Amino acid sequence: MGQGVSGSGHGSPSGALLVAGDVVTDVVARHRGPLAGGTDTAAEIRTLPGGAGANVACWASHWGCADVRLLGRVGSESVAWHERALAAAGVRAHLVVDPQAPTGTVICLVDSGAAAERTFLTDSGASLRLDPGDWSDVLLDGVGWLHLSGYLLFSEPGRALVATAVTSARARGVPVSLDPASAGFLAELGVDRFLTSVDGVAVLLPSRDEACLLTGLPDAADAAAKLSRHVPLVVTKQGADGALVARSGTVRARVPAVPATPRDTTGAGDAFTGAFLAALLAGAGPEAAAAEGCVAGARAVEQVGGRPPVGPASGGRGTTIG
Repeated sequence: MGQGVSGSGHGSPSGALLVAGDVVTDVVARHRGPLAGGTDTAAEIRTLPGGAGANVACWASHWGCADVRLLGRVGSESVAWHERALAAAGVRAHLVVDPQAPTGTVICLVDSGAAAERTFLTDSGASLRLDPGDWSDVLLDGVGWLHLSGYLLFSEPGRALVATAVTSARARGVPVSLDPASAGFLAELGVDRFLTSVDGVAVLLPSRDEACLLTGLPDAADAAAKLSRHVPLVVTKQGADGALVARSGTVRARVPAVPATPRDTTGAGDAFTGAFLAALLAGAGPEAAAAEGCVAGARAVEQVGGRPPVGPASGGRGTTIG
């Protein structure tokens, strides 16, 4: 079990947010209707900085978190580009340059129809080579919260890093959150290995599909409740159905979604997580923080790419919580 998160607050951790996770290059291709096999499909294609861990860090900064730091691993061919993008977003990046692997690349195929559903083709590259050797306890100096991208769990070095980081954070009394990241990769990893890997985590932020996969239950509320017997606080992201907040085996709140007209759902869950964490660090309780996450998720789906626009949130409520 990890450190608890109370219903009215979370112990008000002060200090920076440190995110450890993936930094990748996103190639977003927006097309309309089904792909035409064996020939051309017209699409609007953009190359953007991405990665679940990096996206969360950028959204947390955008949502008012004054000190956001990121640990990631990239290839030499794009380290400068990623550093500039993160700095512009207000994130202090510690990027390890991999001597062998290139930066991870994700091709995001987005149907530009009403649902804006997306399909990912993922080459994780250097991002899954982050390992305990890249960790130092000094990274936690001044840190009040550690967030881990679940993509780290999908490689042996990443799982070892997660174990090292959680142990280090708990020794300092720093709460830890984790986003499972991918239902597809979770199925390959296995439920038992995942639950063992998240021992010591205080907050779990799964999607509905991930929560159901991890519990074998078809109902998202039942799944969130069951997971909250393993992790003190579970916040399940449900897209257009809002979010569920569960503790001690019970769903304590159902947070409504914010209406949005989706253009690209890439990074919506990362936006939720970043705003949620920014709100927690600003003193909000879990339910209020989840409401912030829903606002950010709605904003994310109305733009292309997984990162927020550069600069503070326009009217973002995350900057006014205290």
